Amino acid sequence: MIKKILTFSLILWATTQAFAQDGTASPYSFYGIGEVKFKGTNEFRTMGNLSILRDSIHLNIVNPASYSALKLTTFSVGASSTFSKLKNATNDEKAQRSALDYLAVAFPVNNFGFSFGLMPYTNVGYKLQNNSTFTLNGETKNQVNQYVGEGEINRAYAGMAYNVHKNISIGMNFIYSFGEITSQTVIAKEGVQDFSREKNISQINGYGFDFGVQIQTELKNKIVWSNSLSFQPEIKLTSKNSRNIAVINYGSGGAELVYDSRDVVIAHTQMNVPTKMNIGTGFGKATKWFVGLEYSYQENSKLKNRFDVSANTNYENSSIFALGGYYIPKYNSFTNYWNRVTYRGGFKYGNTGIVLNNQSIKDYGIDFGMGLPVGGSISNINIGFELGKRGTTAANLIQENYFNVHIGLSFNDKWFNKRKYN
Repeated sequence: MIKKILTFSLILWATTQAFAQDGTASPYSFYGIGEVKFKGTNEFRTMGNLSILRDSIHLNIVNPASYSALKLTTFSVGASSTFSKLKNATNDEKAQRSALDYLAVAFPVNNFGFSFGLMPYTNVGYKLQNNSTFTLNGETKNQVNQYVGEGEINRAYAGMAYNVHKNISIGMNFIYSFGEITSQTVIAKEGVQDFSREKNISQINGYGFDFGVQIQTELKNKIVWSNSLSFQPEIKLTSKNSRNIAVINYGSGGAELVYDSRDVVIAHTQMNVPTKMNIGTGFGKATKWFVGLEYSYQENSKLKNRFDVSANTNYENSSIFALGGYYIPKYNSFTNYWNRVTYRGGFKYGNTGIVLNNQSIKDYGIDFGMGLPVGGSISNINIGFELGKRGTTAANLIQENYFNVHIGLSFNDKWFNKRKYN
């Protein structure tokens, strides 16, 4: 057992390097703390990001009360690729990004369940440009502003759950957030040979908690009524900022040539991850089917931009509705493999909390996927797909059509077995 813990801890430590990547190409990652990337393990993400279920072999990180439902030690790892088409009223462009989504382990001990892991919480990865004018010697000149950003905020967590009753469980996670975000602005002015560049680097860290409760009630015909609530209080993040201002140009191969550079003292700031709540309910029959509805609310009206201030940017509280479920034809079939496959699907719709040019930025998507059993074990490979749209081309904005492909591995094993013979 100790060997397994040490091995997994080593993998977890090494994986922190893999999270330092561009996990998004969304222009909307420019705003707030970036685009929220972690939306649950693949098993639940393919059901519209539901976090209602208590599952005995699949890890539900969104609601920590679920840990005590596990019957076996569970290792979970997931990765995804996003294919995006970005367009405005006149142009369009394609982008593709791949990223590791999470790495986690959980294990039961009597009426308790414990879990720890690591995932990228938000990603920043945008390239934007706008045109404006300025006055030089009484003449109106053109100006081009280019904005480039990259980085991420990662989360490491450790949590536990307890069965206070056979039908009621409570849980909590301790969360440590850390990461680095780089934002760069390059300004090119007509009639001015060189460019001006401002680069801001934010090193971010902070800690917080989230809490959960799950209640299950058995009805007639072995149908189970599941209810879920999770709550994350506001998390305060400290941003240690540095700024560099330079005069630059570009060589024939695109290399940046710096002519004059200076560091500017800038105060450290505070960033907040707003309060969030998920509440859901659903009905199902164990190892056969489930359908659920969930509502998520977050106080995104408290968000603010990291450095850049735009007069046409505001934030509002976000609300997301999700509907999803699964179906298993015959979980214990010995003659037909596809009868043992878990078929999942879901739908989500809501607003992101970003308001640009008086337009609320909406996001909706359709999810579907399969849980494929591995051999004769209860471990499985979970494959999922998501087709969605974020934003609009109205009011000179950008519409993002995206297609996500994600795959997750869920391995199950027994720990803490008491030997009957020496």
